[in-house]
Amino acid sequence: MRFILPPMRRPRHPLARALSLLIGLAVVGVLLVFGLMVAGILLVGGGLLLAWRQWKQGRAGAKPAMQGRQPHQPDVLEGEFVVIQHGRPVSR
Repeated sequence: MRFILPPMRRPRHPLARALSLLIGLAVVGVLLVFGLMVAGILLVGGGLLLAWRQWKQGRAGAKPAMQGRQPHQPDVLEGEFVVIQHGRPVSR
């Protein structure tokens, strides 16, 4: 079963054609303005978020170090690792 839209018939009257053209341009313009507003809001919000994160990192890094503090231990998991080969076993 096919879904077929009815054929689009353009109006024959020149004034109706001009009016439909103006309405189409107005709809496209509104969508364009709305899209630009959303893009601008996202851009400004992202910039503010990045600035806020940088400001928070700057304040956290400016704290004086304690003298009796132990050195920072990196978040590394130490251990022995074995590489597992996937595929056909190789005889050696």
